[in-house]
Amino acid sequence: MLLSCENVRKTFGPTVVLDDLSLEVDEHRVVALIGASGSGKSTLLRCVNLLTGIDDGTIRLDGEDITDPRVNPDLVRRRIGMVFQSYNLFPHMTVLRNITLAPEKVHGRPAAEIRDQAMEWLGRVGLADKANSYPDRLSGGQQQRVAIVRALVNSPRLLLLDEVTSALDPELVGEVLTMIRGLKEEGMTMVLATHEMGFARQVADRVVFLDGGRVLEAGPPEQVLGDPVEARTRQFLARIIEAGRL
Repeated sequence: MLLSCENVRKTFGPTVVLDDLSLEVDEHRVVALIGASGSGKSTLLRCVNLLTGIDDGTIRLDGEDITDPRVNPDLVRRRIGMVFQSYNLFPHMTVLRNITLAPEKVHGRPAAEIRDQAMEWLGRVGLADKANSYPDRLSGGQQQRVAIVRALVNSPRLLLLDEVTSALDPELVGEVLTMIRGLKEEGMTMVLATHEMGFARQVADRVVFLDGGRVLEAGPPEQVLGDPVEARTRQFLARIIEAGRL
C-alpha cells in the first residue's frame, strides 16, 4: 500500500469538504477521482501533498503518517509530485529553469545532475528543443507537459494530477493524456482528479466517485462507469453522457 487516507475530515468554516473519507492506493496503480465540482477531489489532492492541513484522520505514505505535525512537509513533497490545472509556470524563466529551480533551491540537489535529468525528461516528451524557450512561446498542451516534467524530475513515488486538461483547448488535450498514459505504462503511481470520463475508463485501474466529501462508490472503471451501483453515481454519469463526455 503506497497511499492510505483513513477517516480524513476537512472543513472550511461551516462547510465540510472531506467527510470521514477513506481511500487506498496500491503502488503502480492509477486511481481516478470523479465527481461534481465541490465534491472534494482537489481538496483531497492538496491534503495528500500537505498543501492543506486536515482536521481529523490520517494520511500515510509508504506506511508513514505524513499528517503528523512533526513531519517536515518539504521532505514529504520530495516523494510526491503534483500538477495543477493552470500550469503555474514562472513566465520570466525558461522551460529548463522552471523545471530545475525547486530541486536545486528547495531540495538542494546538484545543478548538473538535475539539469541532465530535466533534459532527459524533456526529450522523452518531445520538448527538448523547447528547453530555452519561455512559457509564453509554448502551446497550452506543451506548458502542461512541462509542468508534469517539473513534477517528475525528483522521481516521486506518487504523482497527483488535478484536472490537468481542464484549461486546455480540446485539440491539445490528447497530447497530455498520451503522456499520462505513457507514465502508467512505466509503472508510475498516480491519483488524478478528472472530468475526462473516457480517459478515466482507459487509464485508471480504479475509479472513485466522490460526493459530498465522501467516497460514495469505488471499483474498476467498467463497473463504476458502466454499471454503477449507487443512484447518485448513475445520476452524475447521466449528466456526463448528456454533455457528451463519456
